[in-house]
Amino acid sequence: MTRAQVAFVREQGVDFAVVVVKPFVMVSPTAVRNEMVAGYTREFGCPAVLMAQDPRGDPTYYGRDDLVHFLSGVLVEQLPWREFTLAA
Repeated sequence: MTRAQVAFVREQGVDFAVVVVKPFVMVSPTAVRNEMVAGYTREFGCPAVLMAQDPRGDPTYYGRDDLVHFLSGVLVEQLPWREFTLAA
């Protein structure tokens, strides 16, 4: 079992999950990131976006372009974070 910080967001009728990942994930090959997004999408039943923060706390997002674009205008602290235990 793995624990993860996840924020569920609804924007313009779209529900999606923002999942906190380690910063090294964002420099992993695209195929690895896409596989992670697909896995979290299955896990939560809605589109997923990966989010990592640099040492200053600035976020980087990876996922659907429209969702990443929306998140770029939102403060990380404004997201409704919850801790989840994931199946895998």
